[in-house]
Amino acid sequence: MKLGKSYKEILPKITTFIFDVDGVLTDGSVTLLPDGSQIRKMSTRDGYALQLAVKKGYNMIIISGGKNEQVRTRLAGLGLKMIYLGVSDKVDKLEDIIIENDLTRTEIVYMGDDMPDYEIMQEVGLATCPKDACSDIREISDYISPYIGGSGCVRDIIEQTMKVQGKWNDISGEKVRSI
Repeated sequence: MKLGKSYKEILPKITTFIFDVDGVLTDGSVTLLPDGSQIRKMSTRDGYALQLAVKKGYNMIIISGGKNEQVRTRLAGLGLKMIYLGVSDKVDKLEDIIIENDLTRTEIVYMGDDMPDYEIMQEVGLATCPKDACSDIREISDYISPYIGGSGCVRDIIEQTMKVQGKWNDISGEKVRSI
């Protein structure tokens, strides 16, 4: 853990969430079908939190090395606009995002689970991971969710942030749809 203080002290400053896909939004497994296509499973509870955060004005960003277009379709359907798939250098992509959106590193939370996330996690204000992330990622995380990848870890960090900021239970005027 890199923070000298509680991760909850950072949550009030968060404006931007960045997530990896495989192992974070999914459980990391891929089902291979006879035609060569692949199936991933995502949590509808994570989906609810993602779309609510979009409606509340948070920057919701995906940076993944994977290239599955069904992932893009699912996340775009939840209202995410910044979905970067097939990214080989996540730190370079982060730099672009910071410049394009006039962000500071301290307002960004990143959730990753494996070694391709290691460098980028050291470049943000709050590094988080699912409970089942690899040991190297757990060691550098400011917060480890009690939930595993694909089973609520994304909702966990979004919900905690929004609750601290008074935005979670304030759904007045929001058309929140079933996911």
